[in-house]
Amino acid sequence: MAYMALIMLLAGGDQWLKHRIEAQDPESFPKPLEGSRDRIWIYQNHNPGFPFGFMKRHEELVRLIPLVLTSILGGCLIEKEKTKGKYMDKLSLALVIGGSLSNLYDRYVRGYVVDYFSLRFGPLKKVVFNLGDIFIFLGSGLQAVRFPAAIKEIGKKE
Repeated sequence: MAYMALIMLLAGGDQWLKHRIEAQDPESFPKPLEGSRDRIWIYQNHNPGFPFGFMKRHEELVRLIPLVLTSILGGCLIEKEKTKGKYMDKLSLALVIGGSLSNLYDRYVRGYVVDYFSLRFGPLKKVVFNLGDIFIFLGSGLQAVRFPAAIKEIGKKE
């Protein structure tokens, strides 16, 4: 149950920020975030596709694929909730699902995902993303770190 609450907190927080961004005049963007020493810039970007606008002309697929994948991950989390332990697995799933739900909401309600900040150093200068994207990235990273241990567990069961 705690992981479900975390999912709602993550998705809700990202949606709150997106709402704040959308409520502002588009002409006021981009702009540096106060106190960030120009390291973080705030944008009001609308992305109708996957990252970097990939498949933006295939609206139905862009909505359907994340819906199916998020549903599968939700089922995995519900199944994992029945077992003790596996905290890293549950946390990684909650992060990915929370980020994905926020972006799914955008896709179905707004017709595009709101991306609103960029880290102004290195190759990240050209990338604008949102907290949902960060949650998906972090959850995927945790699962990647966990992957070798999961393979060992599978080997022990056989």
